[in-house]
Amino acid sequence: MEVIQNTPPTLQLPTSRGLVKIFFLGLITFGIYPLVIYSKISTEINTVASKYDGQHTMHYCLVYFIFSWLTLGIVPLVWSHRISARIGRELARRGIQYDFGASDFWLWHVLGSLIIVGPFIYIHKFMHAMNHLNADYNQKG
Repeated sequence: MEVIQNTPPTLQLPTSRGLVKIFFLGLITFGIYPLVIYSKISTEINTVASKYDGQHTMHYCLVYFIFSWLTLGIVPLVWSHRISARIGRELARRGIQYDFGASDFWLWHVLGSLIIVGPFIYIHKFMHAMNHLNADYNQKG
């Protein structure tokens, strides 16, 4: 019987993304930096989770530049719901004790926009969840 050990992957994913950096670099770059980060995250979640759940998250640039205006903003909502749920499932599968999921998107990003700070709380939680997943992936693969 062969024992399979989890070895760290050669590609190390970033683990230091945060709200402050995204906010200020987003202002300086007129919104380009957040697009780049969300695009990278859509690729990273596929790297981290596809082997286990068999799903594929659509690249964020396709969602933002093509499907957003074609569907009057519905596809970005569906994309955000699905990626949030997928991140939450992967956190649970890996045994990472961090509460995140699709409900965070709807409660903080959508309903929380009524109190102005809600979307910022969602982005913070989203980045923190991805930092946890990437750190676990960097250690265990």
